[in-house]
Amino acid sequence: MLDAYADRWALITGASSGIGAEFARRLAAHGMHLVLTARRKELLEKLADELHTRHGTKTEIIIADLIDTAEPQRLCESIAEKEIQIELLVNNAGFGWVGTIDETEQSRMRDLVQLNVASMTELTYRLLPAMLERGHGGIINVSSVAGFQPVAYMPTYSASKAFVLHFSEALWAECRDRGVTVTALCPGTTQTDFFDVANVPGWLKKHKFSTPEQVVKAALKALERRKQFVIPGWKNWLITFGVRIARRKMVVLQSMKFFRPRKKDDSSSKIEKKKKPHD
Repeated sequence: MLDAYADRWALITGASSGIGAEFARRLAAHGMHLVLTARRKELLEKLADELHTRHGTKTEIIIADLIDTAEPQRLCESIAEKEIQIELLVNNAGFGWVGTIDETEQSRMRDLVQLNVASMTELTYRLLPAMLERGHGGIINVSSVAGFQPVAYMPTYSASKAFVLHFSEALWAECRDRGVTVTALCPGTTQTDFFDVANVPGWLKKHKFSTPEQVVKAALKALERRKQFVIPGWKNWLITFGVRIARRKMVVLQSMKFFRPRKKDDSSSKIEKKKKPHD
């Protein structure tokens, strides 16, 4: 099925690094041309040069910050001006936040909802009707294993990913008989800079993780099989299965143990204790 995407165009949001950049590499290897969008121009240009050298891929770079409510429309208008038809949309742009209520800024959560939910929804509804009219196309929306449960200390993020999951599954049902597949990608811990942005640097040192290559490979296989969602890694699948059969009260209380942020004073006090013998 992926061969059918050759010489067609994909739009990838959040394409400058991590999972988004890996989608670009994989799709270019399948012969797709790419519209890459993110905030970091230098990284996008470097990626575009790499893809052109390896695969001869046509690439259009559109710098956009999708936290800005006007940017999804501008992005789609820019694509239309270039007379590009999007065959595959990868809604990858998003960020998370881990923290207590006291240290969480309201404006930061507003931006999270705008990027993870509102912009993803708008891009989907702007590009999906043309796919349905043509009778072919695909959309991959990046959710998370966190979308299967409420998660303490990251309530806005987990709720946003639950939206992505349910939104994608519902559209999958509507589109499945019209030649278009909508798939929710639900990765677990993945080796990206997500955790640095999410206020938990060093998270990857303490937990097992998947690579972007593994995650994207699973996503494209799921798209090829026309699945409504995919959870890369059998351990991640088991976690979500357990969450679905457990009592919801227990699930959210258990999440407090796993995601509890380290108190900033803890690390500094440990440093001070280590220093005292040498003072």
